[in-house]
Amino acid sequence: MHTDTIVAAATPPGRGGIGIVRVSGPKTPELAAVMLGELPPARQARFARFLDAQGEPIDAGLVLFFPAPHSYTGEHVLELQGHGGPVVMEALVARALELGARRAAPGEFTQRAFLNDKLDLAQAEAVADLIDAGSREAMRAAMRSLQGEFSAMVRGLTEAVIELRTYVEAAIDFPEEEVDFLADRELGERFRVLREHFDGVSDSARQGRLLREGMTVVIAGRPNAGKSSLLNRLAGYDAAIVTPLPGTTRDVVRERIAIDGMPLHVLDTAGLRSGGDLVEEEGMRRAQAEMLRADRVLFVVDAALDPGAAALREERARLPAEVPVTLVFNKCDLAAGLPLADTITGPPRLYVSALSGSGLPELRAHLKHCMGFQSVEGGMISARRRHLDALARARAHTEEAARQLAERRAGELVAEELRGAQQALAGITGEFSSEDLLGRIFAGFCIGK
Repeated sequence: MHTDTIVAAATPPGRGGIGIVRVSGPKTPELAAVMLGELPPARQARFARFLDAQGEPIDAGLVLFFPAPHSYTGEHVLELQGHGGPVVMEALVARALELGARRAAPGEFTQRAFLNDKLDLAQAEAVADLIDAGSREAMRAAMRSLQGEFSAMVRGLTEAVIELRTYVEAAIDFPEEEVDFLADRELGERFRVLREHFDGVSDSARQGRLLREGMTVVIAGRPNAGKSSLLNRLAGYDAAIVTPLPGTTRDVVRERIAIDGMPLHVLDTAGLRSGGDLVEEEGMRRAQAEMLRADRVLFVVDAALDPGAAALREERARLPAEVPVTLVFNKCDLAAGLPLADTITGPPRLYVSALSGSGLPELRAHLKHCMGFQSVEGGMISARRRHLDALARARAHTEEAARQLAERRAGELVAEELRGAQQALAGITGEFSSEDLLGRIFAGFCIGK
């Protein structure tokens, strides 16, 4: 239990009709009695004046008091709902500081909710995901995780691992029966069922991460191939300047769009060519740096001028070898004829017209397919990369346990690998988490949440 009391504005900075200051900690009742003249009744909205040190009102509005443990943080919580001016908000925070509170760190209210068992770690992360949701689908997925659906999936998987571990350790406790236990067909069947369980949870988490993080696509190619026009078509408005002059795009232009709820981070880059000026060379350097971080490169060629995609062969050395490439023939409405795609050795090919929009639905479907994204269904949850990493570690431990069982019948080694799987899964919900991990997670929250 924390001994200090924290305060922060819980609404965004700037002017607004309403601003909320939140206080949490053991000194909250004492602080409320001084600032309001009395301690308000529990869980009842009351009008009050918020007083300064001289007893003069700083502001007036609604006040809500939540006694511990029945509050968001599990501690005494006070919310002052006044007018949303930045000077007013800071004056209320300053008054709370005078009375012994300290400013809250980012995410500290939610961190206290986690430490006081009001939320597990996956639910706490879903709070931030709900705030940052970039689409309705992402919002609904975050809400399902906040309500505990993802945690329930992980707990079910953990229980399956524990049951299997218990079965194996029972064999170790009875040495005369150990060989029979470990050779039992039922044990192999339990491993098979566990693999299927891992598949189901991992698939849901993978879709949830895509819904939250999406994919990053870099549009590359020679000048005047239509890269900026393609970006504008995908974005639905003129995000990049388009002119007939080569080298119009010199810096990286970034746009965030959504395909069936999946965020897509699209970057338009400077055209790749030799002989540009210093500014254009810097643009190409930045283009290459962005391609290294991308999930996929869309290499755009002018179908009318380069139907054989010679530009891709000539510029291939500038493209990172580890990032997959899709060849996009733009201006296909102007091309007299295009050769058949080399589906065996060449990259995937798409034929579009940024001018007319032809081929854009196929491009969107291709991007979804590349990331393994499926249409949103009722069971999708919000998940993060660390959740996928933890699931992968747990699965690896389980597979190693199965291998030890098949090759050595070594009960102790099987049990130890299953213990590692259980520990990896516990890290998702926070039952087993390092202080460093908690610090990194909550540092990404906004102050006041």
